[in-house]
Amino acid sequence: MKFDLLHTDSQSKARAGILHTAHGKIETPIFMPVGTVGSVKAVQIPELESDIKAQIILGNTYHLYLRPGLEVLEGAGGLHKFNSWNRPILTDSGGFQVFSLKDIRKMSEEGVEFRSHIDGSKHFFSPERVMEIERTIGADIMMAFDECPPGTSDYNYAKKSMELTHRWLDRCIAHLAKTEPKYGYEQALFPIVQGCVYPELRRQSAEYIASKECAGNAIGGLAVGEPAEKMYEMIEVVNEILPTDKPRYLMGVGTPANILEAIERGVDMFDCVMPTRNGRNAMLFTKHGIMNMRNEKWKYDYSPIEEDGASYVDRQYSKAYLRHLFVSQELLAMQIASLHNLAFYVWLTGEARKHILADDYAAWKRNMLEEVTRRL
Repeated sequence: MKFDLLHTDSQSKARAGILHTAHGKIETPIFMPVGTVGSVKAVQIPELESDIKAQIILGNTYHLYLRPGLEVLEGAGGLHKFNSWNRPILTDSGGFQVFSLKDIRKMSEEGVEFRSHIDGSKHFFSPERVMEIERTIGADIMMAFDECPPGTSDYNYAKKSMELTHRWLDRCIAHLAKTEPKYGYEQALFPIVQGCVYPELRRQSAEYIASKECAGNAIGGLAVGEPAEKMYEMIEVVNEILPTDKPRYLMGVGTPANILEAIERGVDMFDCVMPTRNGRNAMLFTKHGIMNMRNEKWKYDYSPIEEDGASYVDRQYSKAYLRHLFVSQELLAMQIASLHNLAFYVWLTGEARKHILADDYAAWKRNMLEEVTRRL
């Protein structure tokens, strides 16, 4: 795995690069659709490839471990062959999911014992076990097992949590050094910076993570309830320390405005369930603002969903028709909205890249920010 940093905007810290993986290159900045259980909800692989133009998708270790299970995935030859996606895959370690099960999990230095949200069965994740699971899934990029503390954590808890994440990272690295990829291609590890909203802890964590010299680095534990300005502050603190010659991945973020702001601060990679989750609930993000497709105002609006939109659905269907589908609770409404939102998010990061390479990102971003936050 190799990262080529092509250009940094002269008026900001926005970067354009290319991340080379065994399953193809990724042009950054990039938005990665979330395929939690091996599928991006309501979207087929050909649509991801040709319409949305996704370059990489995510899978989730916790969910894929429970269903379909490792035997099924290994029998298929890994997730790429199981779901017919031939481009890069990144796997979240499952840490966020496990720690969100606060009433049915028990944490120790060794790892986390938890009960399945599906059937209540008991399971155990250690750093070593998570690395084995991610190997079996077959991800090109594997996230280290970490603890994701609540955004409201006090300093002492955040510090202990960060230190545990660092010790677990060392175990992840040691275990990977003893093992080989299952399917004959390189699998890279990204460690995760933690430290909640405390600058001192974020600096400590970024320094520790950077010292491991992994193929890329992630920023975790943000967009979990803290104010947006605090999130941006933590990104700035961390990116002052993380190496410039490695990709930086901001986990689970966020709105179009969040993404534009984070790109300006030097982030390269993003994922979030918002495009599909909000889309299924009738919220459309567009380059001209945000639309609630259940609103009465669209009832007689026969114009295209978005005349200059990034997906074919934007010109194929009218606002009135899409509103009708949502009001009628038709499944097609969720498909159309998911396609639209994902295509928009990928388009947005692609446009950001163009303007970084043109060295006018800061000016473009100011104008785009006004557009994408408008309520239509």
